[in-house]
Amino acid sequence: MANEVRIDKWLWAVRIFKTRTIASDAIKMGRVSIGGQKIKASRNVKVGEIIDVRKPPITYSFKVLALSDHRMGAKMVPGFMENVTKQEQLDLLQMNRISGFIDRAKGLGRPTKKDRREIDDFSTPEYVDEFDFSLEDLDEFDEEDWKEIGLNNQ
Repeated sequence: MANEVRIDKWLWAVRIFKTRTIASDAIKMGRVSIGGQKIKASRNVKVGEIIDVRKPPITYSFKVLALSDHRMGAKMVPGFMENVTKQEQLDLLQMNRISGFIDRAKGLGRPTKKDRREIDDFSTPEYVDEFDFSLEDLDEFDEEDWKEIGLNNQ
């Protein structure tokens, strides 16, 4: 264990971010704060501090229990940090999981199999075989022909 650890290294070591680069980028974008203050990646972490990490849609809060600058296994993480995220934030995350793709913005993500089937049903005419003519044949139709098939005002 180290006496001083950079915040980006600690966030990576306790597995909050997958890589140190991602941790540094999140800090630069202002998604990580300590005591409500935005910080730099070079800031040292102290035991007992509460670190807020905004990962949309919620903001996680972690209490520093111990310091390390080496990546550790997931089983060791509880000895180095405590998740003190507020219940309202966790409820928001749960609601997001439950809703799934119901509120998916248009154009985001692939259509589900059900979506694809609905699109196919909508775009495929049901009675394709009933028409024995092409669009070119429509130009040759006169008013008598339209009346014959029941479409008068064409």
